[in-house]
Amino acid sequence: MRTTLPTGLGERAEIEAYTDFAAGAEPSIREELGAGARRFGSVLAVAVRADPSKFFNRAGGFGDEPVTAELITRVIDFYREQGVTKGSFMIAPSSLPRDWTAITTRLGLKEGPRFVKLGCDIETALTAPAGVTALDPSLRVGPVESDHAREWATGMMTTFGFTESAAMIDMAASCVGRPNWRQYAVREGERIVAVGSLFLHGDCADMFGGATLPEARGRGAQTALLAARAQAARAAGCRWLVAETGAEGPGEHNTSLHNMLRGGFERLYERATWVWRG
Repeated sequence: MRTTLPTGLGERAEIEAYTDFAAGAEPSIREELGAGARRFGSVLAVAVRADPSKFFNRAGGFGDEPVTAELITRVIDFYREQGVTKGSFMIAPSSLPRDWTAITTRLGLKEGPRFVKLGCDIETALTAPAGVTALDPSLRVGPVESDHAREWATGMMTTFGFTESAAMIDMAASCVGRPNWRQYAVREGERIVAVGSLFLHGDCADMFGGATLPEARGRGAQTALLAARAQAARAAGCRWLVAETGAEGPGEHNTSLHNMLRGGFERLYERATWVWRG
């Protein structure tokens, strides 16, 4: 039995989550944001023209077929058709071809931020390891219902810095209650202070959008959200969990990364973001 999450499965789960998050919104929200997606075999590309950060313009799911200049060019053509001026390619190191340097030079791709890809099986995540911060007694974790979707979305998007567009918050709120999504929040009293999502993709569930407001950090909120989402993934019949978070540079400390490592996740690989600018 394989004990490590297959690379292709983890990469597909991630891009399917991002695509459904943006392009699965209601038609009026998609139209306002200029959100669209296109599939190129196993590869998915999503673009959100009105996203000021350009963060959601991304392509992933590479690995099931050769990564070629022709494939990358087709995705770039999609970005141009969507009217975006920046798009990113998320490709696991093992899927990069030998001529990748030549491809990036020819097509003008530049290396951007690096992310750590993590994964584990469900049972490992549900086994509480020693040293994990317990949830503060004044906080409680639970699922998010549709009547709290806007508050939940505001907490997530604000914490990540997506504050320039109300429509972006509408996009996030619209995923609450969709079939393949599970949303959770940590509350202090009636106020949401931390959030996290789970996207179900066959055998694999993607940990998506975990965020805690500054005043609630260090009180076990993200650990509790990881556990709640792992339980939901097992209830849905998933075998694997996958997540990604920013890589640590010299002297940096990514709390989310270390929370997940303590929670049973395995560091699978570090992946560069390859950025195209129109």
